[in-house]
Amino acid sequence: MRNDKENIIVNKTIEFSVSIIKYCEKLESKRKYAIANQLLRAGTSIGANVFEAQNAESKADFIHKMKIAAKEASESLYWMILCERVTSYEFDTVLKNELNQIIMILSKIISTSKTN
Repeated sequence: MRNDKENIIVNKTIEFSVSIIKYCEKLESKRKYAIANQLLRAGTSIGANVFEAQNAESKADFIHKMKIAAKEASESLYWMILCERVTSYEFDTVLKNELNQIIMILSKIISTSKTN
């Protein structure tokens, strides 16, 4: 399933993982360990699953891995919403917007892959 042209979702999820690591480091520096840990795990898992999907054994395996990535993205959004709503937490609007873009792209990839 891997091809040589630029893979937008792979690049976006790697960039998001780097950003989420930096964001979680900020949360940890403010002693917000529980949320930082949950967000770090879910946020970096998106890219890991997308990356793994590039070497899927079949179309069904590819779709399955992308669905896992979408679930991790949804969980990440949950933790981001909590950070947004709790005033003692630092919030990053740009990061949430990036996550929403990733969620839309993943949704499109999954629906397109099912029909092809």
